[in-house]
Amino acid sequence: MFNIFVSQQNNIKLEFCVQVLCNTGGLNHIPLRHLPTNVEHLSLTKNHFHVIKPDSFAGLRALKKLSLDGNNITKIKQFAFRGLPRLKELSIQYTPLQVVTSFAFAGLQNLSTILLSHNQIATIEAYAFAGTSNVKLILLTNNPLLRIESFAFSSLTQVGHLLLPAGIRTVESDAFSGMYTVGLLKLAYMDLEHIRPYTFRGLSNVLLLTIQESDLGVISSEAFAGLTQVDTLQLLNNKIDIIEALDFNETSAIKYLKLHGNHFLQTPEPDAICLDGVDNLELNDNYFPCGCHLQNLLDSAFVSKTPNSTQKLLERNYCISPIELNGRLIAEVNIETMAPCQEHLMQGNLGSTANNLKLHYLCFIGIFLWLKCLPATTLL
Repeated sequence: MFNIFVSQQNNIKLEFCVQVLCNTGGLNHIPLRHLPTNVEHLSLTKNHFHVIKPDSFAGLRALKKLSLDGNNITKIKQFAFRGLPRLKELSIQYTPLQVVTSFAFAGLQNLSTILLSHNQIATIEAYAFAGTSNVKLILLTNNPLLRIESFAFSSLTQVGHLLLPAGIRTVESDAFSGMYTVGLLKLAYMDLEHIRPYTFRGLSNVLLLTIQESDLGVISSEAFAGLTQVDTLQLLNNKIDIIEALDFNETSAIKYLKLHGNHFLQTPEPDAICLDGVDNLELNDNYFPCGCHLQNLLDSAFVSKTPNSTQKLLERNYCISPIELNGRLIAEVNIETMAPCQEHLMQGNLGSTANNLKLHYLCFIGIFLWLKCLPATTLL
């Protein structure tokens, strides 16, 4: 079905908009040879396409909007949408597509929107969006995406919003390497065993990176290494088992680090927290262990980087353990009467025992050497 619309502006210039709607047409392939080259809006929804081949729409240089929703698409081959310089909106939703293959959406320039929600996408391969830039929105919500592979978003630049689905279980190292100038990158409702080393390496110039409502497991010592120039980094309402290290050195250039509503099951060692590359820290409504390790928290950069230092941290954060203190403000805990940790006592006892053994050993050696030096007659 071909619809041609004519509009007039200022009674002088005529603009033609060609719209092709071929929905529920039973098509098994894309009828490229039968499409007018000046088509601007092409809708091929609810047909029977299984594969989008390379250059499937080559020659449609006027195309601005393309909808392929509701098809039986199982594979999009590399450079499938090459040669569409005016394309502004691309929608592929409600399909059985499981894998976004390498270079499937490569080289697209100046798109406003890529809609990929409500598919069966479980994997995004490396360089799937390589060379694509100036996209306002990439929507990947409502997909069973379990793993983001290394370099999945590499060479994707000038992105307004990248919204990922819930349920992600693995984010490989360098998943966002080479991705820069991003408005919003949102990672929510994940179920991770750990944030791997160098997960965010190569990601730079980000307005807002938010990690929220997730089970993050272990934050590895170099999880945020290589992340640079972030206006705001938020960790909101997450469960965090262990922080091996949280290292934001001078090269990180994080303007605001906001930790709100997180549940920390262990308190990291003081020297595991480096916030030298953070300009402003907000630490509110978090839950920390208030047992013998509480002193670690008070000795860490979380305190020294917090405005008004210790008092504000104590008054705006809560205890998660022990059970009798759960939910109470840290400020209500009598820190001075808190017993030292058992392992610290053990280390101290071991150190004391080792010193005593060393002293006894030295005394024995001294006596042995003295006896050895005495004349035999003296010993008799």
